[in-house]
Amino acid sequence: MVLIPYRFVWPYGGRAVYISGSFTGWTQWPMTPIEGCPTVFQTICNLPPGYHQFKFVVDGEWRHDEHHPFITSNIGTVNTILLTHESEHRQAMLSPQVSPSGPVSMDVENEVFQQVVRVSDTISPESSPMISKPDLRNSRDRVLEFLSKHFAYELLPESGKVIALDVELPVKQAFHIFHEKGISMAPLWDFSKGKFVGILSAQDFILIMKELRRHGSNLTEEELETHTISAWKEAKSYLNGQSNGPGRVISRGLVHAGPDDCLKDVVSRILESGFATIPILHSSSVDGSNPHLLHLASLSGVLKCICRFFKHSPSSLSVLQFPLSAVPVGSWAPKIGEPNQQPLAIMRSNASLSAALNLLIQARVSSIPIVDDNDSLVDVYSRSDITSLAKDRIYTHINLEETTIHQALQYRDDPLSPYGYHNQRCHMCLRSDPLHKVLEKLSQPGVRRLVVVEAGSKRVEGIVSLTDVFQFLLGS
Repeated sequence: MVLIPYRFVWPYGGRAVYISGSFTGWTQWPMTPIEGCPTVFQTICNLPPGYHQFKFVVDGEWRHDEHHPFITSNIGTVNTILLTHESEHRQAMLSPQVSPSGPVSMDVENEVFQQVVRVSDTISPESSPMISKPDLRNSRDRVLEFLSKHFAYELLPESGKVIALDVELPVKQAFHIFHEKGISMAPLWDFSKGKFVGILSAQDFILIMKELRRHGSNLTEEELETHTISAWKEAKSYLNGQSNGPGRVISRGLVHAGPDDCLKDVVSRILESGFATIPILHSSSVDGSNPHLLHLASLSGVLKCICRFFKHSPSSLSVLQFPLSAVPVGSWAPKIGEPNQQPLAIMRSNASLSAALNLLIQARVSSIPIVDDNDSLVDVYSRSDITSLAKDRIYTHINLEETTIHQALQYRDDPLSPYGYHNQRCHMCLRSDPLHKVLEKLSQPGVRRLVVVEAGSKRVEGIVSLTDVFQFLLGS
């Protein structure tokens, strides 16, 4: 008899997990956790071609995978599979035996994506039931209630430091500070006005790099030595058409929050401003003078509060139990023949750095998945990666058109760098992951978006950002 090796996976955690099915005589066979991902259990069974039923036993409780075909039988709800002789070849194709490949900066779960193929990933995502409107409305009401009753001071860490820059600091020096301190954004302090007046971000350095290379630009590499942040901000306003006549620049004002502002207002200001973070300022004076910079509030910090609050009562927020594919959140690769769908912002590693920087600005995204010829994820290039060009003044002797993304990533992944090499990783998830797992990943510091990949091949299927999540949760 021909036996087909078939991999079963239980990706939802537990202390002791077993599989039991028609092929085991309904006895329980143990499953083992995957190294590097203890919440995912697997086992391989040799099955004859034909129709099979199975269930999982998780910590003594009978369970079935709702994201895989199931039926109701005389022993309860069970999952089903149908194996044919062609499945033998298909399983061999889907279960690579080679060692994981790709850059060493990949996330720890890279091995899981390389080695594991979930049973549920053989099923079309359309088979997952979408969350109902009443469930979605109830979940949004609960999140809105939480955000309205909790405040910005709850985001403050017990200890920490926030770096702020003087507006009269030379741009070149600020560039080096960003690289050396591993930051991508800093509030700006104006001593003459005695207040914080704006934000300097990695995107500013991208625009400066582009301006340096622009034909006929008034900004030269020599001027960068003395060109102040204040002068750059004024020049940027004119470049963006924000001037209001000769010598007059429209001031947009600093978007910030106070410690007593509710989290709903903090989230709204971050989303409206388009910044990744906004400063939390406090002043004991009635006129708001001499403000103290307490913290930089981010969407990931707010999301961590949400995850922590609902972690022990997940049933009160039903949306958390649904797989990512069952909720309308994120950007997804368009299907063949699907009209009016924008393609995902992805690039090949041999594309020019100039093209990547243009895409970051034009698509208004914080990072770009870098893929191979099979559209499989190999790395990610982020806006903050531009600061790696400050090392050894790389920015002064590279050509953005001739430098490839692959070369730019090598500058970033310099093992001697105290920040860039360790902090930049590919953060991934599967469309079958429950939403609570996706949110927990996004709530980690430095993670602004997850690349949704196909298990095994790591082909890019979609992108979920912090902005996507909060727009979904707030219904905006």
